[in-house]
Amino acid sequence: MFKEWGFLLSEWWILLALAALLGLFVGWLIWGRSRRQIDTLQAQLNGCRADLDECQADLDDCRNAKIAPIAAPATSVDMSEDYDGDGVVEGANEGTRPEALDGPRGGVADDLKQIKGVGKKMEELCNKLGFYHFYQIANWTPNEVAWVDANLEGFKGRVSRDKWVAQAKILAAGGSTEFSKKVEGGDVNY
Repeated sequence: MFKEWGFLLSEWWILLALAALLGLFVGWLIWGRSRRQIDTLQAQLNGCRADLDECQADLDDCRNAKIAPIAAPATSVDMSEDYDGDGVVEGANEGTRPEALDGPRGGVADDLKQIKGVGKKMEELCNKLGFYHFYQIANWTPNEVAWVDANLEGFKGRVSRDKWVAQAKILAAGGSTEFSKKVEGGDVNY
């Protein structure tokens, strides 16, 4: 009865060896795949750390920079401000009045609210002063900017602070600014 067991025992050893080899191969496949995933995740983590370091450096630069506080717009005539930085205190007689229109050309005004710093009230004030189009603002000289800065009741200095002329030049040429894209996309509520 035990004579045939020798053959069975040798079969068992062969089967155990094959099972062990199969287990090692499957383990190697699984470990190799997860190792590749680990390497990929490690590379992504290193990229995120580099981005974080860059953002931290930018934040440190901002904290260390000497930034002047932004002045609130004057609500009354303030005769002690130099909005355009020309060394002359603003007044009603400063600069030269830009060319104004009686109404928008072709009966349709440009959406001046696409200029950062121009809301509904500011657009109404600009229209009241005869400014309806981007090209008008884009063509203002520094002397004309000084006049508008001094004569925007309740918003004195706004043209210089918000750089209307530079924005208007882009918009008059048919381009768009980051702010005008937000306005057109409905991301800016007035």
